[in-house]
Amino acid sequence: MTPRPVSMMKSDCKSLAEELLASYTTSDETSFAYVSARDRWPVILTGAIDDIHRAISTCKDEEKVADGKTIVEGLTKLKYELQHNRSLTPLVDDGRSDVADYNRELAALHSPTWFNVPWLYAECYLYRRMSTFFALSTHWRSYDVFARQKLSTFISSRPAVLELAAKYKMLITQLQNDTPTTQTPEEIEDAEKLLFTEMCEICLWGNATDLSLLTALTYDDIQKLQGADARKSQEKNILVNHLPDAYRTLKAAQTANPKGERRLDIVLDNAGFELFVDLILAGYLLEAGLATQIILHPKSIPWFVSDVLPADFASLLNALADPRALYSTPSDSQSGTDRAPAPISDQEVAELSFVFNHWSTLHQEGQLTVRPNLFWTSGGSYWRLPLSAPALYEDLKGSVLVIFKGDLNYRKLTGDAMWPTTVPFSTAIGSMGPGSGIRTLALRTCKADTVVGLTKGEDERLKGMEGGGGDTGARKWAWSGKWAVVQYCDGKA
Repeated sequence: MTPRPVSMMKSDCKSLAEELLASYTTSDETSFAYVSARDRWPVILTGAIDDIHRAISTCKDEEKVADGKTIVEGLTKLKYELQHNRSLTPLVDDGRSDVADYNRELAALHSPTWFNVPWLYAECYLYRRMSTFFALSTHWRSYDVFARQKLSTFISSRPAVLELAAKYKMLITQLQNDTPTTQTPEEIEDAEKLLFTEMCEICLWGNATDLSLLTALTYDDIQKLQGADARKSQEKNILVNHLPDAYRTLKAAQTANPKGERRLDIVLDNAGFELFVDLILAGYLLEAGLATQIILHPKSIPWFVSDVLPADFASLLNALADPRALYSTPSDSQSGTDRAPAPISDQEVAELSFVFNHWSTLHQEGQLTVRPNLFWTSGGSYWRLPLSAPALYEDLKGSVLVIFKGDLNYRKLTGDAMWPTTVPFSTAIGSMGPGSGIRTLALRTCKADTVVGLTKGEDERLKGMEGGGGDTGARKWAWSGKWAVVQYCDGKA
């Protein structure tokens, strides 16, 4: 039976829509939830434990070492509970206001075990519980256990970073110089549409580098996910593409209010290379006049391994401020070998320095701002936004367009529900849809089961392809990041 659209909200931690719709659980052997709980999450916890051990090994402060060992004990206990299918336990109060919501929802689930729990809640709970170990420490409160991986992967993205930096410098210089043209207005409009599409698709495929999924990829594999040739070959893999709607929205706002403020928001996903391409898009939109201010929404705590924290924005700018130092640092795979990174050229340094100066100026002038909110690390869907975070909800209404990046944001927009794939995106996003006052654009490469807005028969066609799931009942084609959707809903209409 097709789930009926429900926008009514309850006053407790779950929306009524969430209670009426079935969601993916870690007990479903045909879903990626099953694989995640048993295979991915233990690997992620092991990596976090190893990172703390590595940090402790170079620490001379005995109190900090002892503090770190306590964190390792907590992470090890959590890993044991996960692998032995124990019950999820209430979060310890670490001073953050979201603890009560997490624990209230856990109680409503009646003490579920790790291998039989709603996937979205369990995965959010996993990272939220990890954060309590650090928040309750004395010396490690601001430590990002995933920072080392984020930096390593960004360094491994060097070819794509250099390619895009060169293209960005050329593009921004052209926009700033306002070079005269013999093109007709129609030709200029077509060129602007094409450029907007290209920049958004760069941003879309940028989240192919997702550290919570890349547990076995090599340096060469990461490079293959990025670069112009890869993007061209991936265009045919965008199953739904509403970029023309998004462009019309921004262009209409520009025409109606050419000298006034026109804000665009980006709810971020991954740090490293993906944040780099998010800022490529942001800088372009501001320089092209399609927005006058862009607000970036990062997470407040280390989240899903690679998600952006406010510190990641500063770290990226600091890295670009000294690109030679960045790219003279051996990657993890090069450390301990006689392989040294090839030096970057003077031209590449100049291009990266241009990127740094442009973004720094935009940030200093208030056109590019970072605004975290605890709501983005809550344990449920974005259907809860109007009641759970009313101030944020009202604030987002002031944006011309809100772009949601990546797979987790898509899962939260759609409630991670078991929708038929033909259900419209505008229906699946519930209280964020029509009448919400928020225009939504989701840029998502598919890495989980929930997919909506497809044409009839498309899911069956993709399942029938090699590795697509076939007759197993699993939607395996939607797990790999090979396919994407770009979906738009005008909540102001």
